[in-house]
Amino acid sequence: MNKISFQPFIIGVAGGSGSGKSTVSKKVLAAFGPDMVSVVMQDDYYCDQTDVAPEVRDQKNYDHPEAFEWPLLVQHVQALRNGETIEMPEYDFTIHNRSSRTITVKPAPVIVIEGLFALYDEALRDTMSLKIFVDTASDIRFIRRMQRDITERGRSVESVVGQYLETVRPMHKQFIEPTKRHADLIIPHGANGPAVDMITTKVASVIGQLKQP
Repeated sequence: MNKISFQPFIIGVAGGSGSGKSTVSKKVLAAFGPDMVSVVMQDDYYCDQTDVAPEVRDQKNYDHPEAFEWPLLVQHVQALRNGETIEMPEYDFTIHNRSSRTITVKPAPVIVIEGLFALYDEALRDTMSLKIFVDTASDIRFIRRMQRDITERGRSVESVVGQYLETVRPMHKQFIEPTKRHADLIIPHGANGPAVDMITTKVASVIGQLKQP
């Protein structure tokens, strides 16, 4: 454990599937580097389903808050705040389960928590210094999701459309969209340049303050 003498600046980045959350996180990381910024991906905290049959996994609702292991996510964020390195699970979407590998995430001055429900859980929100909701039109989000699921996750067009109508769209309206009220900053039209510039300026200010003697 490496105790730290400062409180990390924690940013929550939420929004619907295909909204541009990852783009915001990647641009913050690229601007300052891994020594300054650590990223925690909520997607990797889907519940372990090793004991669940593959055909059952296929039918589960992965767009519901209960699909995630919240206690472990909150525990890991608290550990990073305390200067501890964590072993983040690695989720494999092709098998709907965690892989056998983990991802080492080290504490840093800035921690980004990215995910559909990044602003959903009160205990998680309470750790955040800045809460962001990336707001993107539903048609754009659907197109991006379809392109990603087909190319990266081996899904068919029919399965992507079916899942979108059955769970993604209704769960977004019921659980994700309402978390906008918790946001300090709502980014319209996805990860637009001026909004990202504003975020990186804030992060640069925070890092600059930490470097002061």
